[in-house]
Amino acid sequence: MARPIAHRTPAARNKPLHAVPTLGLAAALALGTALARAHGLDDAAPPAGLQAATAWSFEPAVLLPLLASGLLYVWGARALLARVRRGAAVQRWRAAAFALGWAGLVAALVSPLDTLGGWLFSAHMVQHELMMIVAAPLLVLGRPLAAWVWAFGPAGRARLGRAVRQPGVATAWRWLNTPLVAWGLHAIALWGWHVPGLFDAALRHPAVHFLQHTSFLATALLFWSAVLEHQRQHAASGAAMLALFTTMVHTTALGALLTLAPLPWYPFYGTTTLALGIDLLQDQQLGGLVMWVPGALAYLFAGLAVTARWLRQSAGPGGTAHGKAASP
Repeated sequence: MARPIAHRTPAARNKPLHAVPTLGLAAALALGTALARAHGLDDAAPPAGLQAATAWSFEPAVLLPLLASGLLYVWGARALLARVRRGAAVQRWRAAAFALGWAGLVAALVSPLDTLGGWLFSAHMVQHELMMIVAAPLLVLGRPLAAWVWAFGPAGRARLGRAVRQPGVATAWRWLNTPLVAWGLHAIALWGWHVPGLFDAALRHPAVHFLQHTSFLATALLFWSAVLEHQRQHAASGAAMLALFTTMVHTTALGALLTLAPLPWYPFYGTTTLALGIDLLQDQQLGGLVMWVPGALAYLFAGLAVTARWLRQSAGPGGTAHGKAASP
């Protein structure tokens, strides 16, 4: 596994890196087209230009689970489509959502964005947001658990069904899938991993970085599962709305702190930003803006969608609360 290069000086890198235009890099980051490795950089001197900072990442620990989850979903979705009659259109819509979410994970963890995240904090933030506010909700909407179960034969489905119906498993899942618990776990992961000491450890040690990304994705999946599934139930929609709007508030606060900080929080990037001709503090400010604006908007739009559904459920078919006719 590749190792970080925080100890190296800019002189150890090839000179063409200094000629990369800052505006061009910032524009690439803003568009989300630059990609970065999540597990560190090679100690070997990079080739000319941006080749080292924009290499594809093919870490087996990331690639194999991605391939397995995608293949199982395709197999299971085909089995489901062969059995359903009236719900085929819904199943195709879910499959499309899963495919988009899966592609988002590939963009975040395999494409060059994964590599560039080891060079620029702002690219790292694009990677995290792509996982948590793009890929995670789309994967949840794709209902992957149902498709994965249908990828197995009748005997396999029966064994899986018995396993998940065990009292301990069912109770733990219900507890984890409540909006309050999912909200808390996601908030702890977000704030905890952005503490400078933990973030620096993740950048320097591939195993810690893998744990960071796993916790981001796992808690994001729990969070979106809780708010998107519970919003279907009128009684729980209030908790889902509260979870979305408060997450918008605290992620906005974290993004603002990063953007407005007078000093850099993560000196690890000092060498790599200098090599790319970018100011370390400006790179942090751009990363903070990525969390502040697109992140807040994602939670805001999701909260508004849940609110609109709750209002429709409240009005009911009669146009008044819970469908009851208004008193004359």
